[in-house]
Amino acid sequence: MGLIGRVALSVCALIGVASPAAADAVAEFYAGKQVRFIIRSGVGGGYDSYARLLVRHISRHIPGKPSVTPVNMPGGGGIIAANHVALAAPKDGTILTMVSQGLPVDQALGLNTTLKADLRTFHWIGNMSAANQILAVWHTSPTKTVADAQKRETLIGSTGAGSISTQLPALLNNLVGTKFKIVIGYPDGRDVNLAMERGEIEGRGANPWVSYKSTSPRMVADKLIRPLVQFGLESDPEIAEAPLFLNLPVSPENKPVVEFMSKAVMVGRPVATTPGAPLDRVTALRRAFDATLNDAEFKKDADSQRAEIDYMSGEQLEKIISDLIGAPQDVRTRVRNAMRPNDADMKALEGAKEVKEQ
Repeated sequence: MGLIGRVALSVCALIGVASPAAADAVAEFYAGKQVRFIIRSGVGGGYDSYARLLVRHISRHIPGKPSVTPVNMPGGGGIIAANHVALAAPKDGTILTMVSQGLPVDQALGLNTTLKADLRTFHWIGNMSAANQILAVWHTSPTKTVADAQKRETLIGSTGAGSISTQLPALLNNLVGTKFKIVIGYPDGRDVNLAMERGEIEGRGANPWVSYKSTSPRMVADKLIRPLVQFGLESDPEIAEAPLFLNLPVSPENKPVVEFMSKAVMVGRPVATTPGAPLDRVTALRRAFDATLNDAEFKKDADSQRAEIDYMSGEQLEKIISDLIGAPQDVRTRVRNAMRPNDADMKALEGAKEVKEQ
């Protein structure tokens, strides 16, 4: 956990304490209840791993100690889960979810008409990780540097059209001149990893480096993947061989695009509850999140699965998401144009959908 995260976590542990009457009302509501944690991916991927880590510990910090049950709802790069939480799930504080990292950008830019949720109406509980994203290639790929990717077509796998694993390679294509061929539509990150191992594709569009270490440690230990580019506000020294996107040469008019996306990746593993949840329960869930990430048993469990935790409060997370969605229109237009997959990639996605539906 970074210094800022540790300080913020310590401060949040001391504030936001509800009055005894309000706390009793929240505890009375949650006692004997089941809280469902909606996970935007299938079992075994990075989102699932982080979500289940939180599920195992947060119950004892929620007033009334409800049971917390994970529910996997994969599809659409996280859009199916987000729409369910926004439109269909109970609005009473009995739903938690980990939102796909790319969806705030998706909404800001209006990239995908199937996203019906308005993330500004979600109540943000906290962020478990702000680790850098990386675009990685399989160790056998002839593409070993950004310069190589500018010279040859490299097949890169991604999940939904609105996922960050599609957005980031498209951004590199449009701003840096790489020639990534984006294969869109894998159900989740595990499927992309398997496709790399089978040789169907050469790399994965985006995944946090810490997630690779946690959920695919063999790939890291045996150097089966090669980080090609990292995305964030500061370079991760552990993968210093991968240049920081923020430092790659782009035209001056595109610098705001690079800065926008570098900030966006800070939204790593964001946890929320539904729009319309009562504010006293939202406050209780935020304080339960804070207490969980400061809990010795949680930390031990996180260490055992190599899950790197970089805490961000619900209030901080809410502001970042609001700032992204509310960015000036000219910046959002420029970002939208820069991260759009090419027509061939999108046609391939539509063709794959038609085959699947037949």
